[in-house]
Amino acid sequence: MDDLADLFPGFESHWIDIAMGRVFARSAGSGPPLLLLHGFPQTHVCWHRVAPLLAKTHRVICMDMRGYGWSSAPDSHHGALYAKRAMGEDVIEAMEKLGHVRFAFAGHDRGARIGYRLALDHPGRLERLALLDILPTFEVWQEIRAGRQEARHWEFLARPEPGPEREIAKDPRAYVDGLLALWSREKSLRPFDPRALAHYHASANEPSRIHAFCEDYRAGATLDAEADEADLAEGRTIACPVLALTGQFYLTSGEAAVLEAWRRSFAPKAVSASVASGHFLAEEAPAETVAALARFLGEPA
Repeated sequence: MDDLADLFPGFESHWIDIAMGRVFARSAGSGPPLLLLHGFPQTHVCWHRVAPLLAKTHRVICMDMRGYGWSSAPDSHHGALYAKRAMGEDVIEAMEKLGHVRFAFAGHDRGARIGYRLALDHPGRLERLALLDILPTFEVWQEIRAGRQEARHWEFLARPEPGPEREIAKDPRAYVDGLLALWSREKSLRPFDPRALAHYHASANEPSRIHAFCEDYRAGATLDAEADEADLAEGRTIACPVLALTGQFYLTSGEAAVLEAWRRSFAPKAVSASVASGHFLAEEAPAETVAALARFLGEPA
């Protein structure tokens, strides 16, 4: 992957040794620390249009989750090593090694699921939490299992191995590109920098990482949903301020419904915002995404 373009000029690169293996991250800027964590099927590169702008006011860290990008992909079965609780521990350990015990967190897609799990498990760690374009994991699975929501990739990726792995391995690039186009507002690859696409293709074009993607979703269907349900039963909520930031053309329930889902579950005091985007806010609508995040990060606690 040495021929992949550097989309973060001026950022430092970090290979961080932690308990599960190695985490790759980039960082730049000064000020309060802000972690940006990507989702599926992407890598830290998805932040390349917004990270330099946010670095004007924050110490920005963009990290690859375990199993994605250049971070380690530990072998796992039945989702065991890809529970968001474990992946949150990766974040804490890596951020501590970079010198940050408390920090703000903005996560997209799977990265947002790690963010809210970390916030519930470690209430003293996060200053603020921005959740980009997600509903709570337990709620999505409740809707799927009740037949009220199309299962789409959630059910496919969570199937027992090696079924989905074999299907994706037939043409990983086509699988990734198909999802990126489907979930974008334009229903095409036009919103994505071709250099960023090359990073996503490289990350997906390797058996251990295809397996990691599936393990991520297997954990979501079991361990993550179970952790959510246990916290709901105990009435646990997120202590820090929470922003539910949505695109206007992906979560079709709309901003108000998404906010209500968070308020009635884990974030009773959450606020919301939306941008004119499909699922990939940071690449489809970078200026609007930065503006929404900047407002939230600058609000009084």
